[in-house]
Amino acid sequence: MIPFCLLALMTAGGCGGGSIIVPTAAGNTVTSAQSYLQQAASGIQTLQHWYLQSGGLYEEPTGWWNAANSITVLANYEQLTGSTKYNSVMANTFNAAQASHANFEDTFYDDDGWWALAWIDAYDVTGNPAYLTMAETIFTTMTGVWDSTCGGGVWWSTARSYKNAIPNELFLTIAAKLANRTTGNASAGYLKWAQQEWTWFKGSGMINAQNLVNDGLTSTNPNACTNNGGTTWTYNQGVILGGLVELYKADKDPTLLPEAEAIAAAAMAKLSTNGILTEPGKVTGGDGPQFKGVFMRNLMTLYAAVPNAQYKTFADANADSIVANDQGPNCEFGLLWQGPFDSGDATRQTSALDAIIAAAAMQ
Repeated sequence: MIPFCLLALMTAGGCGGGSIIVPTAAGNTVTSAQSYLQQAASGIQTLQHWYLQSGGLYEEPTGWWNAANSITVLANYEQLTGSTKYNSVMANTFNAAQASHANFEDTFYDDDGWWALAWIDAYDVTGNPAYLTMAETIFTTMTGVWDSTCGGGVWWSTARSYKNAIPNELFLTIAAKLANRTTGNASAGYLKWAQQEWTWFKGSGMINAQNLVNDGLTSTNPNACTNNGGTTWTYNQGVILGGLVELYKADKDPTLLPEAEAIAAAAMAKLSTNGILTEPGKVTGGDGPQFKGVFMRNLMTLYAAVPNAQYKTFADANADSIVANDQGPNCEFGLLWQGPFDSGDATRQTSALDAIIAAAAMQ
């Protein structure tokens, strides 16, 4: 379990005036002299500069599924600090965002999965049963696109043209989390799904000989599916860590944590430059800036189960580099954690905050 920290540690300077919709004050910066919790507090105030109360989302270019990750960051911050400051933001998003997407669903099942995880995280810190029920509703939709193509697994989208890593990693994680938050037949059913997903995923070939997860399976012949050699994006290495930890909590299978450790070690060694996490493919904008934070968030989860000092060293190095090398005006963080700062938006900010919160949790 990640320990709760004293709220007093959250104080001592920062950006912004505290309102979730008021822009940050010019000239303020996050400094290395601050604790990671203090840095996170300031960075979240800046994140909320992009929050649109009317729709419950974040300003473009931040997209639909990226907003779900922002809600998760708010929940993780509250989990770590004991704060309830952003409960109203979660509640507003829960109500307002459904005006455009009923039950937080669209045509991409990975998008659905991110929202299911966001509402589980929000449930964990607020206890609001409506959030857990929403996650269950989303998961039920996802189970409807599990079929026998490629021997199992869920599709990436309603087009049913691609079976790939990210929706299946999310499916595993959601199922395991629901198993651990429900009881009786419901819990048993979710656990069965989680175990079925992991058995299929491990056998699918998407985890390559280097212990990295490629993007997906060949789509040209869906009945003869093999690893497509696609990019080993950092978030594909991350979500599986959280899923395996959560499944281990549910069934205590002793093989699960070593699997997660092997993937984490491979990612830190092969997807970093001088100890700073980098994408193996070109990223300039869009969804890509979100990916690295997802890895750090799930490395934090793995550390809580397996407190490996290498994870802490890696988290500290990345958080420190963000603050020193990738900070723009008003506590904004950019795409390249090794620097230089390029631009700020809610996607970049959320990803960087994932790294800073991970470092705070590992202290």
